[in-house]
Amino acid sequence: MQVRTVLSRAEWEPLAEAHAARVDRYTRPHLERREARVKHPVHDFLFTYYSQRPAQLRRWHPGVGVALEDAPEHAGWKGYRVVPPSGRHSARSGARVEVDPAYVAAQRPLVEAIRRLLVATASRPPQLGCFGLHEWAMVHRASEHGTRHEWPLRLGERGTDEVVEGHRITCTHFDAFRFFTPSARPLNTLSPGSKDREEFEQPGCLHAGMDLYKHAFRLSPMVPSELVADCFELAWDIRVLDMRASPYDLADLGLEPVRIETAEGKRTYADAQAAFAARGAPLRARLVEACDALI
Repeated sequence: MQVRTVLSRAEWEPLAEAHAARVDRYTRPHLERREARVKHPVHDFLFTYYSQRPAQLRRWHPGVGVALEDAPEHAGWKGYRVVPPSGRHSARSGARVEVDPAYVAAQRPLVEAIRRLLVATASRPPQLGCFGLHEWAMVHRASEHGTRHEWPLRLGERGTDEVVEGHRITCTHFDAFRFFTPSARPLNTLSPGSKDREEFEQPGCLHAGMDLYKHAFRLSPMVPSELVADCFELAWDIRVLDMRASPYDLADLGLEPVRIETAEGKRTYADAQAAFAARGAPLRARLVEACDALI
């Protein structure tokens, strides 16, 4: 892969600072809560469930095809190489830093796997009838299995179980399904597994939308940080809906519930789900395009 653009520090540093400022509105409160040992069931999720740490999210990457001058910070990061203008130069005295082609080649199996999943997901129409019941199935018979968050159930245990048992559950996403309680797992009409994601995932699924962020950061530093941040912000907004529609009572956090146990709540959820699917489609396409370029 050839370098198409070379940026001086005066050109790339403002871009890096703007990226850090963009994500700081999310990372800083999380770090403050972590320091104070305060948990947030909604806003901590992207930093605890996914493996990307706040410091990694703040790092700005230009992506493959862009070389940076005077960038010793990048020189020490995974996936980069130093290309000095001459043998006498070093990274601190004018050398260029770029994503290492050898690193890109080594990541090809990952890139191909991500691309296959993205293309398979995009090939299906959004399914909008799950109504977020995955979160409810995760607390079915809570007195036996416990809950995932230390917040009260809005309808209590009995009311929550009635919602789970009174609906047809059609969860297509393994990483949601695997957290169903043992009593709820047989209630799902599907059995998605860890090795057959390409056969099940569809663009209406909130978790598939959130996972666009995971796919993007796993492709770092090969893809631009702007794409990662775009996917992160989509995942952030999806997570808010995910928990508003959950069985938890989060009124103390200022989150109005989407009452999916009612007809009105179902319509609200499905409309938001459709909007997120539409918002995620171009991001999924950008990720596929990036994978094609890397392959």
